[in-house]
Amino acid sequence: MKKSLGARPLLYPSPVCVVGTYDAVGKPNAAVAAWAGIACSSPPCISVSFRKQTQTYKNILHRKAFTVSIPSISRVKEADFFGIASGDEYDKFALTGLTPAQSQFVDAPYVEEFPLVLECKLLQTVELGLHTMFVGEILDVKADEAVLTSPDDAVSIQKVAPLIYAHDTREYYTIGRFIAKAFLAGRDFFSKK
Repeated sequence: MKKSLGARPLLYPSPVCVVGTYDAVGKPNAAVAAWAGIACSSPPCISVSFRKQTQTYKNILHRKAFTVSIPSISRVKEADFFGIASGDEYDKFALTGLTPAQSQFVDAPYVEEFPLVLECKLLQTVELGLHTMFVGEILDVKADEAVLTSPDDAVSIQKVAPLIYAHDTREYYTIGRFIAKAFLAGRDFFSKK
């Protein structure tokens, strides 16, 4: 029997996505999006949501661009700091020692030391309540060569070792073991028709 937990923003897994932006004078900022995920496959889009009070909210509206950097488990302290410190009060890159790299396709920085980066131009803004959802069209994906598989240059989730956030318990996790190939595991059910 299931127990009702009420209406909550709860979905697993929840990736830790670090959103990079520049402010009006070009200072780089990075913040963790509590709510983020792929929104469309064609054109490829991602959505990230922020409260209006945040520096990232203002920066995205001003520059019409952002990046999403995926930290690995070795950078959990830095990623956590990006989520708890305000860009209005702290130079997050200077304090963590991480490098803000200029994107090739959009007017936003990404975190050089994180293994996977999505460069996004702002496509749409949706006011939802406490948060505003920014939908960005992914113009390019950059990956460290060390996280790619040969010979097809697919990104290895195990090599990226991304952080996953558990909202209810405020804990970080990472991915587990391989279970099955997608689009193959359920094919046996076709024969039961």
